[in-house]
Amino acid sequence: MSKNPIIIAPSILAADLSRLQEEVESVEQYADWLQVDVMDGHFVPNLTFGAPVVKWIKTNLPLDIHLMVSNPAERIQEFLDIGAANITFHAEAVPKTEDRKAIIEAIKAGGATAGIAINPETPLDAVGDVLEDIDLLLVMSVHPGFGGQEFIEHVLGDVKTARSVRSDLIIQMDGGIDDITAPKCIEAGANNLVSGSFIFKAEDRKIAIDSLRQ
Repeated sequence: MSKNPIIIAPSILAADLSRLQEEVESVEQYADWLQVDVMDGHFVPNLTFGAPVVKWIKTNLPLDIHLMVSNPAERIQEFLDIGAANITFHAEAVPKTEDRKAIIEAIKAGGATAGIAINPETPLDAVGDVLEDIDLLLVMSVHPGFGGQEFIEHVLGDVKTARSVRSDLIIQMDGGIDDITAPKCIEAGANNLVSGSFIFKAEDRKIAIDSLRQ
């Protein structure tokens, strides 16, 4: 079990975007972070939020920016400028170690924590070159790009390994997170859970969020 408090980050990708501010306010009292999925239509086929939209969200929750984009180095500053607390980019989009380290340094220099994400088919050792540099490791438990997918269980092995390597690391999981899969994630060593559909489709957002911490 993770000894760290469990951070719950509702993903606004699953919210009703026609009343986004109201949706954010419905989880604000009960959640810890707010996750924003940024997609460019290239790295993943979908297209979502940019900083001009995100900056209008009024919230006291730390903004967790998940960059599912082909050119993360070119997108960092716009989110630092609107006060992102954490920015995560994908290992698959940045294969070279020196480029990864430069992005991590730029994020930290801008006052945010830095994360790297791996897709379900990407082995943990693919990010071994920066595992000591990052603040957060995001292990995707679905293929990125669309919400509502089923949880891919084999990635829990990467979570266990990462936790054994770094006890202080924030290990985030994203994809298919609900009250059934969350305990498995926590048992493996995750201490930060992103959930979209499970939270935003729930009639009682507090009950949904609280159930993920159990």
